[in-house]
Amino acid sequence: MNQDNFNMEIRKYLKKIGITSQREITEAVNQSISEGKLDGSETLKASAKIMIHDIDFELEINGEISLD
Repeated sequence: MNQDNFNMEIRKYLKKIGITSQREITEAVNQSISEGKLDGSETLKASAKIMIHDIDFELEINGEISLD
């Protein structure tokens, strides 16, 4: 296995996750605020799950996103 290439591939994948999820979360939160579901001062509980099916790997990361 080429360790340098492997590390670069992981970084590319995580960058894609980060950019895509930030865009989607931002849109969902803005829509929820405009619909009155949120007032913009909440702290939202969040979780993300990464799975690599070929090796039966699963990682869940929990956290919070403060809107205030």
